[in-house]
Amino acid sequence: MHEPLPRRLTAADFDQDLLILFDAYVHGGLDRRGFLSQAQKFAKAGMTAAGLLAALSPNFAAGQQVPAEDSRLKTERPSFPSPSGSGTMKGYLARPASAGTTKLPAVLVIHENRGLNPHIEDIARRLALDGFMAFAPDALTPLGGYPGNEDDARAAFAKLDQGKAREDFVAAVNWLRARPDTTGKIGAVGFCWGGGMVHQLALRMPDLAAGVPFYGNTPDPSEAAKVKTPLLVQRAEVDERINAAWPAYEAALKAAGVRFTEYQYPGTQHGFNNDTTPRYDAAAAKLAWSRTVEFFRANLGSAA
Repeated sequence: MHEPLPRRLTAADFDQDLLILFDAYVHGGLDRRGFLSQAQKFAKAGMTAAGLLAALSPNFAAGQQVPAEDSRLKTERPSFPSPSGSGTMKGYLARPASAGTTKLPAVLVIHENRGLNPHIEDIARRLALDGFMAFAPDALTPLGGYPGNEDDARAAFAKLDQGKAREDFVAAVNWLRARPDTTGKIGAVGFCWGGGMVHQLALRMPDLAAGVPFYGNTPDPSEAAKVKTPLLVQRAEVDERINAAWPAYEAALKAAGVRFTEYQYPGTQHGFNNDTTPRYDAAAAKLAWSRTVEFFRANLGSAA
């Protein structure tokens, strides 16, 4: 007789103030020692502050949906030039193996503030199974690339030249568009820091065909009129750090006549689409992702 699998922890298993504390730690507002010190008051029988941190941190194996060796896909790790940014950048590219030489619409996948980790590679593979060429650059390339663990990645990210990073992602869009195996229709999806980068690309690149920012920082409302890209804005409900700035930017987008749709998912935490952590909300993530894929299909078209 098989033992039942342990129940997967969700946000409901943690005090909301602890989740807010963890969000501050994840985004650099608190170092590890500071988190552990303040989290101690939430530690209960059999659970230390370090145990709480471990429970809240990503488990990439648990969240993987598409194996790296999936025979339905072709993957590679190409480099691309970023002359106005960091020079030569690296990334992870996935496309359906069945596409052959068919030209595909492409989606740029932009990671959170930890670089190109296994979760973002999995997101790229999911998009490839949906019929897109998916490319996930690693913003940490100039600092040696994703270091293999989240703490070191977060520390490296704090040293990143943000201006050059923006140029690196502009270069990534241009590189994708110029590839002979794409249709030239390029979309972008990003999460947290990557969501903010999608907003920045929409300001910079009027020919970006679609943008889907998940819980990303919004630009200055005075810049909203520059946006020509259709946007699908995905927001968590319990995410004051991001949500506080949204109403002003939303009003500016409306005033500028920008095409956008916005959804807020009730009861969700920042990071609700990331299925490697307890902040993941399965129902909301499934709905948000189905909307994302539909949005890309409507704006990027299908294989040529």
